[in-house]
Amino acid sequence: MKNVEELLSGITVVERKGAAVKEVSGVESDSRQVKPDYLFVAVRGASVDGHTFIPQAIAQGAKVVVCEEFPAELNGEVSYIKVDDSSIAFGLLASAWYGNPSRELTLVGVTGTNGKTTTATLLYEMFRSLGYKAGLLSTVCNYIDTVKVPATHTTPDPLHLHRLLREMVDAGCQYAFMEVSSHSAAQHRIAGLDFDGGIFTNLTRDHIDYHKTVEAYLKAKKSFFDGLPEGSFALTNIDDKSGLVMLQNTRAEKHTYSLRTIADFKARIIESRIDGMTLEINGKAVEVMFVGKFNAYNLLAVYGATCLLGQNPDEVLRKMSLLVPVAGRFQTLHSSRGYTVIVDYAHTPDALNNVLTSIREVLGNRGHIITVVGAGGNRDKGKRPMMAREAVNLSDRVILTSDNPRFENPNDILNDMLAGLDTEQRRKTLTQADRREAIRTATQFANRGDVILVAGKGHEDYQEIEGVKHHFDDKEEVEKLFAEEQA
Repeated sequence: MKNVEELLSGITVVERKGAAVKEVSGVESDSRQVKPDYLFVAVRGASVDGHTFIPQAIAQGAKVVVCEEFPAELNGEVSYIKVDDSSIAFGLLASAWYGNPSRELTLVGVTGTNGKTTTATLLYEMFRSLGYKAGLLSTVCNYIDTVKVPATHTTPDPLHLHRLLREMVDAGCQYAFMEVSSHSAAQHRIAGLDFDGGIFTNLTRDHIDYHKTVEAYLKAKKSFFDGLPEGSFALTNIDDKSGLVMLQNTRAEKHTYSLRTIADFKARIIESRIDGMTLEINGKAVEVMFVGKFNAYNLLAVYGATCLLGQNPDEVLRKMSLLVPVAGRFQTLHSSRGYTVIVDYAHTPDALNNVLTSIREVLGNRGHIITVVGAGGNRDKGKRPMMAREAVNLSDRVILTSDNPRFENPNDILNDMLAGLDTEQRRKTLTQADRREAIRTATQFANRGDVILVAGKGHEDYQEIEGVKHHFDDKEEVEKLFAEEQA
């Protein structure tokens, strides 16, 4: 049991009604999970308003209700607490319930359209290689030092999030690195977190189905930086047109990184290969096992943040040379027949452009690029023709296929993608709704020296069809085909 007033100590209470309740046995925003003597927070979600479930929560045993509007009928045995924003209150209550664990960690958040997972994961790997215990909250997986915890969302709900941070503290972690999605910022899922630093990677079209406009999407990202406290750092990519926007209203110490102009952390690519590149960072050369300009930005963000957290720059470069790519991010596989397959999560037009441009820069005219790509169902339809155009413009042959069709007909998605192509572009484009067959077809087209890009799903090990997740892993499929080639 925990004291109600202590849990509410960081929250501005507008009004109180009902009984005086001193202690509660838990905090919850899902009425189905409420148990006797719980505190229930009525959160307004994107599709469901928690206020409609207040009676159910009370029936389950809730003794305190935190809400933005009092219900018409009050239960005399329940304490009702009115706040301005219950989603913010939920984050603060979740943090307080677990003893404000983020205050005991050096916590850094990474936001942007592309590069969040790679940057956060490499920071986690970097600090572990430097001898620290660290935690990670990412799209691919969460880690409590060495213990793997499956991830379900880019940023978990507040209760899950603060519970994981508490487990990190209890495991002896000193640092934690997390992806901060636009959804979590807009929905105040990061309320109650004490950040020591924030990183902005880039901003391109994504999640328009949720945010409706690019401006709203940008505003959600910016709100993360607006909320950073004094004494923290804000590190931004100033080569991105939205980079300096992120710094406009932040109280954090401002720092920049760039491949093109003067910045606190500056890099350039000296040499590129299919399995790595040579970078010059702040005047010093380093060999890395990553490819492409987009990865140069990710590594530069990692270098900058690690230095801002007090680590020795030379040691950071030495450790950087040992870092390996994140699962499903420019993951390179080599066929015995002499061609290469790259599995990558690229699922936005900009990310696809970045990966294909990087492949072309390394490949030159020595081979062909064959791209297998789709687009997700029940998501932003506007990017489908854009994805197809990026693929066709930068590839020698394209096979359009299913991604996660969800509740849409895969052929409707393919037709939306084809609508972005002219007659000439369609001549080098095939459609194959079966993703397994699309990958197989690409390998049949490939000759020695060619590169196949299988884009869109990366680390995901499933396909979501009609509400059901079926096991499907791009890397596994490629490896099966390689085994058949050697049989």
